[in-house]
Amino acid sequence: MMNRRNFLHASIAFAGSMLVNQLYAESHVKPLSKAIPGSGELLPAIGMGSFVNFNVGNDLEILRQRTELLKHFFQLGGGLIDSSPMYGSSEKNLGYCIEQIKPVNNLFSATKVWTTSVADGPMEIEASRQLWKVNQFDLLQVHNLLSWQGHLETLFEMKQQGKLRYVGITTSHGRRHRELEKIMQSHPIDFVQATYNILDRDVEQRILPIAKEKGIAFIANRPFQRGDLIDWVKQYPLPEFAKELDCDSWAALLLKFIVSHPAVTCAIPATSRIDHLYENMSAMQGVVPDQKMRDKLIRYVTTL
Repeated sequence: MMNRRNFLHASIAFAGSMLVNQLYAESHVKPLSKAIPGSGELLPAIGMGSFVNFNVGNDLEILRQRTELLKHFFQLGGGLIDSSPMYGSSEKNLGYCIEQIKPVNNLFSATKVWTTSVADGPMEIEASRQLWKVNQFDLLQVHNLLSWQGHLETLFEMKQQGKLRYVGITTSHGRRHRELEKIMQSHPIDFVQATYNILDRDVEQRILPIAKEKGIAFIANRPFQRGDLIDWVKQYPLPEFAKELDCDSWAALLLKFIVSHPAVTCAIPATSRIDHLYENMSAMQGVVPDQKMRDKLIRYVTTL
């Protein structure tokens, strides 16, 4: 017998399926992808974070829902999933969910090395690989610049040996940008990840221009300030000009602002709900804001 919780999950999954069909019925245009500067490989502009939404222990009912979520993510054109050993059970649960829906041809696996011991880095990376159940990672990043000198050496060696496709480094909360700038200027990294959203725009001053100059892909984390931003703006009506950008939700509008920056490659919102996933992924459809429209959106949001 189906209990109330199972019925709710089934209803959300069905609604998500209808939204997927609606999205592609309304548009024959491929979802927005952006080129990774170092290789020219196209990467879907909206990815998936996993900090909280996949750190759910061993609850099989929740894992079935997360599997359905990822299935729709890939159907909607998603690719990059970002995680870390820091995120509790997230890597293990991502591996479980991805295994349920294989083959997944468009998965772009991105995780991090997160240990003070450089010597322990390879062992931690191998543990992550086994949890994800992938042959190798597409992208490995040094998490929050922790012991970055030694870990970058490890990652560059892995890339040279063909065991890794891309090397990156991350920070968040707007911290340690000066140190990040120096690394970008002096090391041949492929990706950099930092906080960027319509209210946290510090990276526009130096990080994004350096990324553009050096040919480094940029991943925007905390696009909704871990939910606080989206909860705040939802108190207010969408601006009328959102229609000009083919946006019918705040989530799509805020994500379009991020990925429309010429130096941004991908944004990684996190969600556990299929209806919210649809809103996020719809940011890859329709009109991309130009600088004039981006400025207009900044003015609107900052006056709320």
